[in-house]
Amino acid sequence: MKKSIIYALLLVATALSSGCKKDNYPGGMVAPILPLYDLRNLHKGEDVLLNEETMYGSTAITGVVISDHSGKNLPEGLLIIQDKRRLSLLRGMAIQIGAAAADYVPGDSVVMDVTGTTLTRKDGILQIVGLQPSAITKAGSNITIPPNRVGSNLILNKPNDFECTLVAIVKAGFDPVPQATEPYLGDKIMNDGFGNLALRTIPTATFANTTGLNFSANYYGIVFNTQDEKGTLTPHQRIRTLNDVVPLSSTPDIAAIIISGYMADAEGGDGNYEYMQFLATKDIDFAETPFSVVVTSNAGTSSPTGVFPIKGWATGADAVSGTTARTFKFNLTQGTVSKGEFFYVGGSSKMINGASSTSIAQAKWIRSFNYTTADGDGFGLRTSGLFANSGNASGFAVFEGINVDVNSAPIDVIFIGAGGSIYQADPAAGYKIANTDFYDKVDPISLTSQPYYRSGTNALSFNYQTPSDQGFWNKLGGVYDANLGKWIKARSQFNLDLSKTSKLEDIEGITMVNILDAVTGALIRTEQIEPTKLK
Repeated sequence: MKKSIIYALLLVATALSSGCKKDNYPGGMVAPILPLYDLRNLHKGEDVLLNEETMYGSTAITGVVISDHSGKNLPEGLLIIQDKRRLSLLRGMAIQIGAAAADYVPGDSVVMDVTGTTLTRKDGILQIVGLQPSAITKAGSNITIPPNRVGSNLILNKPNDFECTLVAIVKAGFDPVPQATEPYLGDKIMNDGFGNLALRTIPTATFANTTGLNFSANYYGIVFNTQDEKGTLTPHQRIRTLNDVVPLSSTPDIAAIIISGYMADAEGGDGNYEYMQFLATKDIDFAETPFSVVVTSNAGTSSPTGVFPIKGWATGADAVSGTTARTFKFNLTQGTVSKGEFFYVGGSSKMINGASSTSIAQAKWIRSFNYTTADGDGFGLRTSGLFANSGNASGFAVFEGINVDVNSAPIDVIFIGAGGSIYQADPAAGYKIANTDFYDKVDPISLTSQPYYRSGTNALSFNYQTPSDQGFWNKLGGVYDANLGKWIKARSQFNLDLSKTSKLEDIEGITMVNILDAVTGALIRTEQIEPTKLK
C-alpha cells in the first residue's frame, strides 16, 4: 500500500441541559410535563423518587400508548408510552399499573402525575412503580403512530435509548431458517442486514404456538431489555399481536453473482485500466449460464445527452458515434467460476492501478477487452472511460443472460453519486434496481412499487473519491448469506489508496488500515478491513 488511509475522526461534544431548577429562571414558569428523554436521564443506576425537586420543577409526564396486551406477549401490568418532546428524540417509558394496563390501546394519549412514584430498573426494564391508575388521564385516542424503521445494529449499540419504543425491523429473516412446523414461541434470531436481534415470544402469548414463520417480513414491536449481574443490557423485540408482522416473501431470491469492489479511477489515465470485481455465490459455467455486466456513466457529455434513460440499462444503444454512451455492456459467456471465488470484468490491461502497475492477469478474468478501441457487447461505444468520476451518478449492474432491454432488472447493482438525469416518475424512466442491501423494488414500509434508482427510498449510493487519479480501490465489505439469499451485513465502502506496486491480495484479502486523529495525526487504532464474503 502506498500509504495508510487516514480516517478523519472528529468528535464534537455538545452539552445539552435536560432541565433546570425553578430558581434558575427567576420570573419564569417550569413546564409541568417532563419529556421522557429527560425522565430516563434521571436514572443513574439507583432508584429515583420522583417529585418536583428531582424532576426540575415538573410533576407529570405524557405520551402515546404503544402497548397492546390483547396478544399477551408483553410484560404483565406495564403500560408502555413514548414521546419525542425533547430534541425530537423518541424515548419510551414503562409504567407499572397492574391489570389497568390492558385498558389502554395503541394510539391513546395519556397524561399522568407521577409525584411520589419511583423510577427503577426492574427485570431489566426502566419503569415507574407506585403509580395509581387514577393518576392517569386519557387525553385522546386514535393518535397516528408513524412507523419508526430502525436497524438492529442501532438497537444493539444503544439498548437503553430504544427501550420501550415501537420500532420496525424491516426485511428481517431468521437464522437458521425455521421449519414449516416451528412456532413463534421462544427467541428467534432475526437478521435485517445490520445485525442479529432476538424476536421474543413468551408462553402466554396467544400466538405462541402459531407456525408458518415468514422467510422475510417486517416486524413492528416494542424493544425490551434484560440485564445481567454486571448491569449490561441486552435488547430484544416483542411483537404485540400477529398484526405486527407484515410478510414480504416466502422463498429466498438468491443472486448468483454479487458486486464486491471496483477500480473506477486508476492512478493516471483510466482508458483500458478500469475494472470491476465480483463474487460468485455458486459454481457457474458461463458457457451454459451466461450473464452480462452493464456500466452506466451519466456525465453531461454522455450520449444520448439531456434526457432520462428511457431505455433503462440499454440506453447506450441510442448513443451517437464519437461520444461516450450512457451505458456499456460486457457479455459473460465463457469460463467458469467456483462458489466463493472473486472474478473480474474490465479492460484488457489487467493491471491493478493503471499504467506501469502490478499485473493481476493471474486473477480470474471472465471478460476483458480494450474498450478504448472496441465497442461494447451489444451496446456502448468505445470510450476513454467507463465511469464518471465526479458529479453525475455512475454505477454498474449484473444481469442474468445477455439480452438487456428497457424491461431488464439486474440481480445486483451499485451506484456512485446521485446527480444527473437519472429518474423521472411520469412517464417512468430510469435504471431498474435489484432487491439488495441498499435497494428495494417495493418500499418495505408503505409496500408501494419503486423499481428504479432514486425512486421512493432507493436513494443510497457510494461516494466519489478525491483527489482524482489517486488510484483508490473501492473495497465493498459486507457478508452475503447464499442460503438465505440476503445480505446479513450490508456493504460498506472502504477506499484503499493503491500504489503501482500493490498486489492482488490487497484487493482480495484482509487489509489493515491506520485510523489517525484528524487534529493531531496520532494513531488511534489499526482496523482490519475485510472484503465482501459469503456466509
